Amino acid sequence: MSTSTTYKRGVEDRRILVEGPLGAILLLEAEASGGSFSLVEHPIAPRALGAPVHTHAREDEYSLVVEGTIGVEIDGHAFEAGPGEIVLKPRGVPHAFWNPTDRPARILELIVPGGFESYFAELGEILAQPGPPDLAAFGALAARYELAMEPDSIGRLAQEHGLVVPG
Repeated sequence: MSTSTTYKRGVEDRRILVEGPLGAILLLEAEASGGSFSLVEHPIAPRALGAPVHTHAREDEYSLVVEGTIGVEIDGHAFEAGPGEIVLKPRGVPHAFWNPTDRPARILELIVPGGFESYFAELGEILAQPGPPDLAAFGALAARYELAMEPDSIGRLAQEHGLVVPG
């Protein structure tokens, strides 16, 4: 963090946790809020799946769309959200998100309580390894964060919403 003050965070204080079709940029770590929340920016490439259907046991997420359009499925209901709109994804409720357009999208995600940003840091390390992604490592990571993933939803979401999924 910048030594100028603890009351302001600059661009230089951001940390890229995940690079790829779904990026994760840490804007504010949990420690800065006493663990109350963390703030992550997610750039989402055109026609990219942000996350398959998954359910958080410990976190609520609030996504502010700042650029483009995102598609969202929450508890089986799909809709789109655009700039200025906020999507509420409560813990215990299955959800997924993606970019349904041919233009980049970007969301700011408030994660309550904080700490889940560590998931993205570990995910970034797994994805940075050479070769195909280690599915066992993905499973272990999800289990540590009490995240129930539904990988079978990937094909359905890609087909229904015209997404390009690396394979």
